[in-house]
Amino acid sequence: MHARNKPLADEVNLEHVAQTTAGFTGADLENLMNEAAISAAKDNRAYVNQDDITKSFIKVGIGTEKKSRIISDKEKKITAYHETGHAILFHLLPDVGPVYTISIIPTGLGAAGYTMPLPEKDEMFMTKSKMLQEIMVSLGGRIAEEIIFGDITTGASSDIKKATQMARRMVTRYGMSENIGVINYDDDDDEVFIGRDLAHAKKYSEEMQGKIDEEVKFIIDDCYGKAKAMILENMDVLHASSELLLQKEKITREEFEALFVQNA
Repeated sequence: MHARNKPLADEVNLEHVAQTTAGFTGADLENLMNEAAISAAKDNRAYVNQDDITKSFIKVGIGTEKKSRIISDKEKKITAYHETGHAILFHLLPDVGPVYTISIIPTGLGAAGYTMPLPEKDEMFMTKSKMLQEIMVSLGGRIAEEIIFGDITTGASSDIKKATQMARRMVTRYGMSENIGVINYDDDDDEVFIGRDLAHAKKYSEEMQGKIDEEVKFIIDDCYGKAKAMILENMDVLHASSELLLQKEKITREEFEALFVQNA
């Protein structure tokens, strides 16, 4: 619908576009195609090609790339390993990914780089196994930093927050913890006004809060251990992908997956 009045190059595959934009709202899709048309106009073309759509997808979904931002060689190397850590897990875990693009170009959202997966289908529900795999992927960047540099940066803060929130929802909202049981302990939807925390009364005991915290920590620690083992088993790919990123700044799915064949 949003591509109807826009001339498209023969190479543009709308089915592929739909696949890469799984989860986009109608407004997101409209913005995507409008940005692609603007990109074509800047190049004095009367039609939209696949590259226009890819650029606009990154801009709409992740943020505008800031190629002018000066990054030190050390930070580039850290970012390359960090993003490859995410990418290896996207590739290996069955319910997430595969990888679409890996980049160490900073974005307007403050990220030093990004790893973009390619959802193969729209899914209405999240399974427990997929949520655990999402947590593992989120921790992949931090794990790669730890393995390679023996140190960690603040770059994984949003990843850690995402993983923790997902683990907590599994325990308190979705009843996915055998130790806690099929009871909703999530109170985020209650009393949604300024100062609600002051007026809010917990619906469960401090003892249960402690058990919830323990279960969340167990999930994170377990996912961390499994993800680290997988990355350690693929050190050749971790190094090869990072080196390629330092050379090209951005690599495609085909380039990344070829590294697994070369290093098999």
